[in-house]
Amino acid sequence: MSAYLASVSKLAIFAVFTRFLIFSQAVHSGLLLHVLAVLAIVSIAIGNLLALMQNNIKRLLGYSSIAHFGYLLIALMAGAISFEVVSVYLVTYVISTLAAFGVVTLMSSPYQGKDADALHEYRGLFWRRPFLTAVLTVSMLSLAGIPMTAGFIGKFYIVLGGIFAEGTDFGNLWVWSLLAALVAGSAVGLFYYLRVVTTLFLPSAGMRRYDAPRDWGRRFGGVMVLALAALTLIVGLYPQPVLDVIRLSGETPRHAGSQQVHYR
Repeated sequence: MSAYLASVSKLAIFAVFTRFLIFSQAVHSGLLLHVLAVLAIVSIAIGNLLALMQNNIKRLLGYSSIAHFGYLLIALMAGAISFEVVSVYLVTYVISTLAAFGVVTLMSSPYQGKDADALHEYRGLFWRRPFLTAVLTVSMLSLAGIPMTAGFIGKFYIVLGGIFAEGTDFGNLWVWSLLAALVAGSAVGLFYYLRVVTTLFLPSAGMRRYDAPRDWGRRFGGVMVLALAALTLIVGLYPQPVLDVIRLSGETPRHAGSQQVHYR
């Protein structure tokens, strides 16, 4: 349920919202864009601050999804209402989030009752399950926007969209303010995402052992998280096929003033 609320539900909401802005005259409303800009900045600030105080991985991912909601709003506005910019960020975010929640699910599956979601329960995971550690590490780095991961491509597209949005009716001051909020929020997010990664490699002597089943890699859930981690790296290293699919998928109407961003 947590993974659904943090990823799939956000994907559906933004798909509908983006289409609404593209087809309606709301995109021309300066007041609406300014309200969305304020909402984006507030979401980034509150989401990152709440995630920063968490020692529970599921809550950390849940609160950080509030910050990513703000980043998605920036993608809507700084990208001059570009369907492509929003789609790229949604794809990279959903892949990374599902991979992270997949590891939490695999870690919790052998136990009855409480999930293995406390950060201390993942201390030293590298020494017990190196492949699960690799998946969680890749997903955390991607959510933080580290280069060579899918998350970096998503944030890179937002920045490029903001640069191309200069001179639009939205206003340069607001565009650069939103991009500054993106950079500041990403810096805060980098701290708590790397805190999770560091915990995975610390010794865990004397602590209760939470571990995945030994055959997790041969189960459907194990195959899925490994595939998601691989996809996160592939998109980060060579995003062009995904970008081509997004550009060609279905009907991708753009507002007449929107820009198409190319990444090579």
